[in-house]
Amino acid sequence: MPIQVTMPALSPTMEEGNLAKWMVKEGDSVAPGDVIAEIETDKATMEVEAVDEGTVAKLVVPEGTEGVKVNALIAVLAGEGEDPADAAKEAESSAQQKAEPEAEAPSPTAEEAPKEEEIKPAETSEPKANGASTPAQTATPAAKGEGERIFASPLARRLAKDAGIDLSAVTGSGPHGRVVKADVEAAKESGTAKAASTTEAPAPVPKSMSDEQVLSLFEEGSYELVPHDGMRKTIARRLVEAKTSIPHFYLTLDCEIDALLDLRKQINAAAPTVKTEDGEKPAYKLSVNDMIIKAMAGALKEVPDANASWTEGAMVMHKHADVGVAVAIPGGLITPIVRRADEKTLSTISNEMKDLAARARKKRLKPEEYQGGTTAVSNLGMYGIKDFAAVINPPHSTILAVGQGEQRAVVKNGEVKPATVMSVTLSTDHRAVDGALGAELLAAFKRLIENPMGMLV
Repeated sequence: MPIQVTMPALSPTMEEGNLAKWMVKEGDSVAPGDVIAEIETDKATMEVEAVDEGTVAKLVVPEGTEGVKVNALIAVLAGEGEDPADAAKEAESSAQQKAEPEAEAPSPTAEEAPKEEEIKPAETSEPKANGASTPAQTATPAAKGEGERIFASPLARRLAKDAGIDLSAVTGSGPHGRVVKADVEAAKESGTAKAASTTEAPAPVPKSMSDEQVLSLFEEGSYELVPHDGMRKTIARRLVEAKTSIPHFYLTLDCEIDALLDLRKQINAAAPTVKTEDGEKPAYKLSVNDMIIKAMAGALKEVPDANASWTEGAMVMHKHADVGVAVAIPGGLITPIVRRADEKTLSTISNEMKDLAARARKKRLKPEEYQGGTTAVSNLGMYGIKDFAAVINPPHSTILAVGQGEQRAVVKNGEVKPATVMSVTLSTDHRAVDGALGAELLAAFKRLIENPMGMLV
């Protein structure tokens, strides 16, 4: 029987990917574990291994194809004793049958069939003078007057909500006037149904200008259009989601880092050398950012209540400090994660971060290396930025924005003296970390940065 190879889901949220490269050709024999293709997602390029043994009968999706849906057929293998040509035809025929719409007939499906209680007269509550309520019979299920119940299948309700359609303006063709999927789709195509609105709906958010409106502001020929890639689309979507759904607040303070710079210099000078392909090199070379990662992880261990993620059902209290670090890559950014940074030495964090950053720029990270984490650090100090506020990256509740360390005049014991000062801003999800808790976390970070020997014990 032909073996179908489908587009794998390389992460829980992946919906589509680009088939970057085939590592096999038609007629090749493959065994479980053989690399057969490279799949490119919005964040990484990953190798796909064969899980079955067989002969490549047909490469259904050409390499370089973008936007291949998860579980879509991408190749066919012929099993032992099968003719590759016959296997390819049979598998393609089967895939086409599966791809056909599940229900094109206008008759209601099992999902849209009315429930027994929904085809009976509905009951509503009418207020009494004293504020209590009593049951009152309404019109038949087909009636859709103001305040009356609208009878529709769960699928129709979901489709109407997604399309912004008011179900009261849709004529139902199902049993007893029930609104079904076909009715919503017809209303959507005709544009006759007004936009849905309820008293529970949030205040309308101003929409961005359309593409046409933006382009109309510029002289034709004075610009060039560069289509968004998958990474840029994902970044845009997640940033809008984060900024509009997370109640951000910000805390800023200054840290003196002269002691940290001196300790870093001593540690790097004492690093042993190791033999590599390029000759002898230091076993590690700490950066200021490596020490910031360690300090942030240590602060979360000191203030464990801030090491949390918000969900509607419960607060997720993390047992380890997994610190994501924003890394700029061509076309966007990615946040590889140093797992259990609170338990690792500075040299381990430094070497791990160098490896993660190098592979991130080549889009070679695995999903588990950039998804999750309990907090993040974004450092723009190397670009000369004094201070800024970063957007929280869900499911994190905090992100630390780090500015440049610079010489400033500070007052010590009534005297003005120079010091190297670094401004940091903590963005916090107010649902999980309130003001006092955020201030406590940032104070713990400051103590570790200004007394860096504490990170060595």
